[in-house]
Amino acid sequence: MEFLDKLGIKENNFGSSTGTEWLKTSVEGELKISSPADGKYIASVYQASAKDYEQIINKAVEAFHYWRKVPAPKRGEIVRQIGLKLREFKPYLGKLVSYEMGKSLQEGLGEVQEMIDICDFAVGQSRQLYGFTLASERPSHRMYDQYHPLGIVGIISAFNFPVAVYSWNAMIAAVCGDVCLWKPSSKVPLSAIAVQKIISGVIKENNLPEGIFSLIIGKGSTIGERLLNDKNIALISLTGSTKVGKHAGEVIAQRFGKAILELGGNNGIIITENADLKLALPAIVFGAVGTCGQRCTTTRRLIIHEAIYGKLKGSLIKAYQGLKIGDPLNGENHVGPLIDKDAVDMFVTALERVKEEGGKVIFGGEVLSGKGYESGCYVKPAIVEAENHYSIVQEETFAPILYLIKYPGDVSDAIKLHNGVVQGLSSSIFTNNLREAEQFLSTEGSDCGIANVNIGTSGAEIGGAFGGEKQTGGGRESGSDAWKAYMRRQTNTINYGTDLPLAQGIKFEI
Repeated sequence: MEFLDKLGIKENNFGSSTGTEWLKTSVEGELKISSPADGKYIASVYQASAKDYEQIINKAVEAFHYWRKVPAPKRGEIVRQIGLKLREFKPYLGKLVSYEMGKSLQEGLGEVQEMIDICDFAVGQSRQLYGFTLASERPSHRMYDQYHPLGIVGIISAFNFPVAVYSWNAMIAAVCGDVCLWKPSSKVPLSAIAVQKIISGVIKENNLPEGIFSLIIGKGSTIGERLLNDKNIALISLTGSTKVGKHAGEVIAQRFGKAILELGGNNGIIITENADLKLALPAIVFGAVGTCGQRCTTTRRLIIHEAIYGKLKGSLIKAYQGLKIGDPLNGENHVGPLIDKDAVDMFVTALERVKEEGGKVIFGGEVLSGKGYESGCYVKPAIVEAENHYSIVQEETFAPILYLIKYPGDVSDAIKLHNGVVQGLSSSIFTNNLREAEQFLSTEGSDCGIANVNIGTSGAEIGGAFGGEKQTGGGRESGSDAWKAYMRRQTNTINYGTDLPLAQGIKFEI
């Protein structure tokens, strides 16, 4: 395929790089990658060894000593060049993301655009690593705070966003003076290799040392656990399930490391009787079926006022009937495949469980077969009437299942249902009533890290901080002041007088 050639993806690829140098280990097992779109073999990746890991870490330590002394705007210039390279390779990388992961081509291209956008954002941020001057209570004293580079940042990304989430972390961390070690999901390693090769071109052109941007693809037991336990790594940003995040958080905390955890979501949209249903419908459908329901911000629960429940249910079924399911590289299709057959099994099991608990599947739920569906990874997105307290509804099923939940009272009742799950990532309300909207955004409203009015739960802009509360992990990435997580904060006090007054009026004479 042309896009593989353009990106430098070969039939057999090595899984670790210190920047521009690819380590040649081939005895730790081989990942054979096939596309969920058609089931066809794409290429293989040789997994990294423990020795590779040590070599990469040593290079990263050396690189940090260099990179932290480079002025932040100069670091931003390197990120700017990476953004330009991504623009050049966007059509090819977008196709690879779509083909390897299974998301629609529009979403694949959009993911690369997200990388470009965060590069642009980070370039501006490189001139805005602000501290504050503070008023001292002591005469002839000046206080201020400042931010220093943190060190090595380990980035562990998930399969559903093969490249974008890496860039949220890496480009911000880079302008902050950190160096980055990326462990991508073993389900989508080719996209990561392609990105590494794009970045390596910038490294070479600028005669930068190895270790600023490095990549390692390997087993969790060999590589993942070393990352979590390594005291050389100042911060680990992990995107994954709540179960994986809980383990990682415990391990990192044991060594007093820092962590950004982006974990599960069980995102709800409240549809009040004052909602504009014409506006709400496309937001609901995209939120529920985009990336075949495999986004952490996927809309999973629809909490609908009883007065409009029947009308909205009918509109949703009609919209779902019009969905085109098939090859993600075909721009006419709305929904591609799930990532693999294990994901299909989880989809089927979840629907069996919800029926056992009293739920009713009112549309979809079938596993598709026949021409165009040979990979066995295609399903028909499901709409299910359910209740919020069902155990399966309380969980995050990474698949296109939308639960319809009816509420009879006012918006306070809807908010209570909405908040009645252990996850807290993204949320939304559709209403034209100002009071309902403001209550949803108030301290007694949504308990999520992201709360929207009259837009869906999915598709956050890079300019805002991204992350959630409760079992979603509490971390923040991307925009706003999320950059502070990648830096070491320091408070400084300077006495420019001739006396030594103590704070709080303490007297100490010798």
